[in-house]
Amino acid sequence: MSPTAIGVLAVSMSMDAFVASLGQGTSEPRPSFAMTLRTGVIFGLVEALTPLIGWAAGMAAARHIAVIDHWIAFLLLAGVGAHMALQAWRDTEHTPRIRSVWATVVTAMGTSVDAMAVGVSLSFLQVNILWIALAIGATTMVMSSTGVLLGRLIGARFGRIAETLGGVALVAIGTTILWQHLSGAA
Repeated sequence: MSPTAIGVLAVSMSMDAFVASLGQGTSEPRPSFAMTLRTGVIFGLVEALTPLIGWAAGMAAARHIAVIDHWIAFLLLAGVGAHMALQAWRDTEHTPRIRSVWATVVTAMGTSVDAMAVGVSLSFLQVNILWIALAIGATTMVMSSTGVLLGRLIGARFGRIAETLGGVALVAIGTTILWQHLSGAA
């Protein structure tokens, strides 16, 4: 994977956490630095661990499905991306209210399910999963912290657009992987 593709993937995986953090920032009158940093660290750690878990699960099954791995990567990424983009506009209450550390952890786990699916799809490619997981985690930490701070200013409307763009980016990455394998450009 190119550095640009890793960057796009990291930003795409961070969109759910960014949107949840916007919601947290909206629900807090004046988010403290400690709360902002705590939110970023929790979201970043969870978002970095889930693709590693997905990758490990995918590696266990990789030798059995190597012939169709590019199709699986495409379907997972496109499915997650399409779901992310559609879900952004279906939710009526899109801005979660996070009050405690445990609520933040649970929200981070909920927003990282897509990262686990991406980890599974990445297991079928020859990539350095540790660098990708670190990029996703660091990007998520920064975006979540920023989301808390910007929550009062931006609100849920921008969050929907950001999540939609993240979903579209995942579909594009999946399509690129499929194209590379089918055209022999990999």
